[in-house]
Amino acid sequence: MQLHNVQALKPRRKELRSAMTPAEIRLWQALKYSQLDGLKFRRQPSIGPFIADFYCPAAKLVIELDGSVHDSEIAQQQDAERTAYLVSLGLRVVRFENCEVMANLEGVLCEIKRQARA
Repeated sequence: MQLHNVQALKPRRKELRSAMTPAEIRLWQALKYSQLDGLKFRRQPSIGPFIADFYCPAAKLVIELDGSVHDSEIAQQQDAERTAYLVSLGLRVVRFENCEVMANLEGVLCEIKRQARA
């Protein structure tokens, strides 16, 4: 089974990349081109049956951004299942609220660097 960039999820990955939230756009501007400590991030890659917001293969680090859509009980259950799956692959998952990215980008970037070094 192919683990990364599953072909069946390609249309959905493309759709997500073209409809990024303002917080995703802001964080991507800081992560792309290996700007953050030379770490190469991918945006909206599939990992198994899930699509992550951002992924750094070298650090085995997944970054998820959560907006109000993640507040429902069902969404929180789905997030927990996604996180459990990713952790089972040996990946670390870090979640930030969209509002945190918008209000405190430097703090978010510092935490991403800290997690990447862990």
